[in-house]
Amino acid sequence: MLLLITGILLIVIGMTAVYFNIPYSKTRTEFAHQANLLLEKTAKQNGVFTEQDIAGLPLPVQRYFKYCGYIGTPKMSSMKASFTDVDFILDKTRRVKIDYTQYNFVHEPNRIAYIDSSMYGIPFEGLDAYIDGHGSMKGILAKSITLFDQTGPTMDKASLVTFLSECLLVPNAALQDYITWEAVDDLHARATISYYGISASGMFTFNENGEAVSFTTDDREAVTSDGRSEKVRWSAILQEYKESGGIRKPTVLQAIWHYDGGDLTYFNSRDAVIEHDYNADRSN
Repeated sequence: MLLLITGILLIVIGMTAVYFNIPYSKTRTEFAHQANLLLEKTAKQNGVFTEQDIAGLPLPVQRYFKYCGYIGTPKMSSMKASFTDVDFILDKTRRVKIDYTQYNFVHEPNRIAYIDSSMYGIPFEGLDAYIDGHGSMKGILAKSITLFDQTGPTMDKASLVTFLSECLLVPNAALQDYITWEAVDDLHARATISYYGISASGMFTFNENGEAVSFTTDDREAVTSDGRSEKVRWSAILQEYKESGGIRKPTVLQAIWHYDGGDLTYFNSRDAVIEHDYNADRSN
């Protein structure tokens, strides 16, 4: 009997290992399907960035466009950002390494991202989305067990302000009507995004070269995996700009919660790869 039980356990363990290692993933498939739908319906963007396009922006934002090399280049319709081996904190006790792939879109402030990781050798996946005004964050363990699935007004606003924090990574978004800019001083500019009846604001900080180095907001709540939330100051950090194809882009990105007890850097990446989709009519 002991041998029989041992044999059954070994078979179960073997089948589980095979299941974990097969390429198919429902969550990854959902991400790819949603991303393709958004790419297909993305409106074409016409022409190139000009001095006239940015003339009404605060001076540090104008310097950013010029320093990064966007003037005279085609306007993009979307962005794909890829991050590998990211230090990621699920909550204050669980730390994992993740690969993170995201798409941001210009015509409407849609955003979708896929997290690929593991916990104790078991696959862990995440789907982070803001589509048609609805934000969501879902975590899946072992390809089938939903650990959390957060939706609602808090997630809607958090996702909207996340899109705002990334608008200069896909700078055609920064020129859209849903984002407004307010001059502050030579190194700061406030931006506000408004969509589907929701608004969120934050402060961009720039250095003297023209690099955007951070975005900070009070319009986002920290939501734990069990659904609890609290209002905490939040920052996105952009560092180590490198030139690729004539455009300077940050390669180190971080996300930080500024808790009363100290800062928590829960997303810490290096060697980010940012690609733009010029699904555009360049005749203008």
